[in-house]
Amino acid sequence: MKWTEGIDKLGLGLYFMLCIFAIANIYSVDQKLGEKQLAFFGISVFVGLIIFFGRSKFFENMAGIFYIGGVLLLIGLFPFGKEILGQKNWYKFGSFTMQPVEFAKIGTTLMVANYVSGPDFNLSNRRSLLTILAIIAIPAVVVLAIPDVGSLLVFTAFFIALYREGLSGLLFGIGFLFAGVFLVSLAINPIYVVVAILVIAAGWIAMNYYKMSWDVISIASIIGSIVLLCGLAFGSPKILEKLPKHQRERIEVLFKGEKAFRDTSGYNLLYSKTAIGSGGILGKGYREGSVTQGKFVPEQETDYIFCTVGEEWGFIGSAVLVLCYMVYIGRIYYLAEQQKSIFNRVFGYCFASILLMHFTINLGMVMGLFPTVGIPLPYFSYGGSSLLAFSIMTFIFFKLNYADKNSLV
Repeated sequence: MKWTEGIDKLGLGLYFMLCIFAIANIYSVDQKLGEKQLAFFGISVFVGLIIFFGRSKFFENMAGIFYIGGVLLLIGLFPFGKEILGQKNWYKFGSFTMQPVEFAKIGTTLMVANYVSGPDFNLSNRRSLLTILAIIAIPAVVVLAIPDVGSLLVFTAFFIALYREGLSGLLFGIGFLFAGVFLVSLAINPIYVVVAILVIAAGWIAMNYYKMSWDVISIASIIGSIVLLCGLAFGSPKILEKLPKHQRERIEVLFKGEKAFRDTSGYNLLYSKTAIGSGGILGKGYREGSVTQGKFVPEQETDYIFCTVGEEWGFIGSAVLVLCYMVYIGRIYYLAEQQKSIFNRVFGYCFASILLMHFTINLGMVMGLFPTVGIPLPYFSYGGSSLLAFSIMTFIFFKLNYADKNSLV
């Protein structure tokens, strides 16, 4: 049929496959929740069809409204939010709950794409740079104040899209450097870290001495950076001590192992690893996992859903799922790069980067490579807000791609 030309069948096919496989795994953990997730999926597809058969320019024109609405929903959590599992990041309407941060990501994605695609945008211009950073920072600061550390980390995904549009990669290097110094200083004596910083800095200065213009600003920047890094090295243990007990333990689990906190912050991770490891190569079979059926892992239907896959479907099933995510995310990046419209391209990069952050952090968390934070696996974790929000972004992007492919421009 002619009207189907331009529909990305591979991308949408992977979307439906991930959602259906997710429902089956949630059903394995809890039958009632699996049935509810199926209903959420039906609602998501219905909303997606409305989006797909609507005007492609609607979301570009209404980006500001969606952005402001998302920020207001976040702010509204402070007086009206419902506290669940120690975080006040939900609205409760009778038996239904809604997590507004998932929809704030949509608004921020639309606003970033709208501003970057404007005729006056130029990352080399200080005003443009500060404005786009403010667009990202406003909802991120509110999320930090909630606090919702997991969602805060996801907001860094927008910098991947900005890097595609010309943002200096130096910012990523600086970010990784400071994060590395912080973590290493928790594992070993900070004095050793400071010595390493000074040695590396001295070596770098020696190699670049004749290549750089050593004016006052350059010297001040280098000295300031070294002082900040050394200060962070000595301050990291003190920062850790000031964190709430559960957050501190979640970080310490990385260095001391989950068994040291088996009755507190390491409990989930301990049984998550047990479930994944017990699945072997082929898994124990659908609804045959002893850890899953025994309800040993709290939140196994949400943030820890991947350990159900590991136990029941084994290494092969887990590898296939990871491969599907990698192909799906890579497909969105590929399609985004093919877009003729800057708005479409930036939206696609933002969307793919958000998926990448969720996917990477969630799997790292479940396998003990990353501290436990409340972040769902896209399309897979139980929850109407998460599934609906990701589905909305999915159908917006594939609608934009469809319009782009059928455009005569």
